[in-house]
Amino acid sequence: MAGPKHSCGVVGIRSVYNVVPSLQRSLLVIQHRGQESAGLSVWNGEEILTVKNNGLVNVVLNDTTLAGVEGRSGIGHVRYSTTGSKAPVNAQPLNVGTTLGPLSVAHNGDITNFQELKKKYMEQGWSFLTDSDSEMIAKIISKNISQFNDVIMAIKDTVKELDGAYSLAIMVNDHVYGVRDPYGFRPLCIGRTEGSNIIVSESAALISLGAEFVRDVEPGEIVEIDEKSIISYPPETKKPRAHCMFEWIYFARPDSVMDGRCVYDVRKNVGKILARESPADVDLVMPVPDSGRAHAIGYAMVSGVPYEEGFMKNRFVDRTFILPEQSARENAVSMKMNPISSTIKDKRILIVDDSIVRGTTLMKLIKMLKAAGAKEVHVRIGCPPVIAPCYYGVDMKSRDQFIATTHSVEEIRKEIGADSLAYISIKGLVEALGIPEEDLCLACVNNLYPTRIEGEKYRYD
Repeated sequence: MAGPKHSCGVVGIRSVYNVVPSLQRSLLVIQHRGQESAGLSVWNGEEILTVKNNGLVNVVLNDTTLAGVEGRSGIGHVRYSTTGSKAPVNAQPLNVGTTLGPLSVAHNGDITNFQELKKKYMEQGWSFLTDSDSEMIAKIISKNISQFNDVIMAIKDTVKELDGAYSLAIMVNDHVYGVRDPYGFRPLCIGRTEGSNIIVSESAALISLGAEFVRDVEPGEIVEIDEKSIISYPPETKKPRAHCMFEWIYFARPDSVMDGRCVYDVRKNVGKILARESPADVDLVMPVPDSGRAHAIGYAMVSGVPYEEGFMKNRFVDRTFILPEQSARENAVSMKMNPISSTIKDKRILIVDDSIVRGTTLMKLIKMLKAAGAKEVHVRIGCPPVIAPCYYGVDMKSRDQFIATTHSVEEIRKEIGADSLAYISIKGLVEALGIPEEDLCLACVNNLYPTRIEGEKYRYD
């Protein structure tokens, strides 16, 4: 609940049927990846039709706005802004013209050399309608299409210019492509049904479509899908992997599978290791809903302490992380969570959450629990202390956001009012993920970046 927020989710479908209903359903399933705007583009046989705006999927993409919008090829997007403002003009997909026909792009991630590229191309006379790095991607692809007269060659040449994180759904006329950056920061997978092939950020969307999970798109791979086939274009050179660890501990839906790991199982493993590393003498284990639930279940399994639900969540209140003022965030927490007094009263409680950024939400929740009669409130966190910014598509841009940058664990414990506080170790997190440390991006917790960022430490130096 109190964790960092993500950027976006993407989907692309090529089918013998109208893809609009499937795009809608997929975007609803991955809505957790972005709530600021939504949109889709389809090829209707003559042109690309795009419907997008600020708002949730069910508001932006409804029967009225989609009246007359049909096609057998399409891409879609849900957005949480990290590069570029929240203005409706930045909603995706973004469309540009090419010498081969119209191009539409949906992007998840952040391009770390965006400003450098923007300056370079503005000096060449380019103009931009948005302040989004996604427009830059679309325009570079368009430039390269005019040079090569071939979409795959154009994408390959574009990738050579881009640094950072990106999973892309691309459509040129009726052709649909998926692209994952060479480090594999953000997820992208392939699925299929009878008469359709699909690329999408998370496998949970495939379940909603009755689709079969085929595989993940490999880091650096380009895939082209049509209604019958999947054509792979492997990377020409391989880079070290850098899968974002936050995808498993927070961003992705628990029912998704990413790079061979079931998200729910990973989160339970985190809780199990937390129990091993940081036991507590308590009466019950409870989660901060919903983000800490699987972690708390794992903790209870290993510790032998009973698991209980101690908060009732109001699901119709805005997410607290995005509110700009601390007082507004604290008020929103009060509206969003109510303690269940019969569970809490006279108990020593251990609450489990995925991460701490500012600490504001946990401070409020602990006050609520103690006001409801809890004897003690202990806290365990399924992510090591966040100490460094993310440049790859997570809304954590500056060190002054993170309480752990300026406070020790003991100081944070006092600040939030907990009776004890412990985080999982980096070693424990790596064990829970079951992925070699060198294949993960852990920059926000170890201050070592997998790509070169000006002013930051490069982990391979």
